Amino acid sequence: MDTSTRRQATRQKLYEAAVTLIAEKGFSSTTVDEIAERAGVAKGTVYYNFKSKTELFEELLRHGVGLLTASLKAAADESAARGGTKVEALDGMIRAGLVFIDRYPAFTQLYVAELWRTNRAWQSTLLVVRQEAVAVVETVLREGIEAGELHEEIDIPLTAAALVGMVLVAALDWQAFQSERSLDDVHAALSRLLYGRVSGR
Repeated sequence: MDTSTRRQATRQKLYEAAVTLIAEKGFSSTTVDEIAERAGVAKGTVYYNFKSKTELFEELLRHGVGLLTASLKAAADESAARGGTKVEALDGMIRAGLVFIDRYPAFTQLYVAELWRTNRAWQSTLLVVRQEAVAVVETVLREGIEAGELHEEIDIPLTAAALVGMVLVAALDWQAFQSERSLDDVHAALSRLLYGRVSGR
């Protein structure tokens, strides 16, 4: 394993340790010592990779939302490669979002909680990475309007934010209060919302 691969693996361990600890105890109560211990590395390793706990958390947010953005984009690209409609691409993105949240529940809880805090050092980073994820959805909505699949009066930024928000909040609700339901079941319910069949028409 070369140095950069080893460093990535170490960072991944630190991200996983930090996200679970911070989700359990909160940012202020989590120490660098605890992150190092949970990751199974020396405390110096944390400071070798990140200047501070705040920088570690900022990079964690970038890393996690980057993974979400990549999975949304992959779902859209996969649908396009199959010749699917833009609405099918959006449906694929809803599923990709649910799969991501199912895989990284602690990160998702943390991300959603941090979105509403305004006094954090990483607020500007968070807004940038959030916009990157939402922009992937905006692109598909714009293409759907251009293709005549979606109504041209759709408010693209708000609709994209609403779709991302729907997936995040519905998935957290699923995990916290309806965990007996399958991912397929939750996806089907959100899919019906997307296709506008809530009214029964």
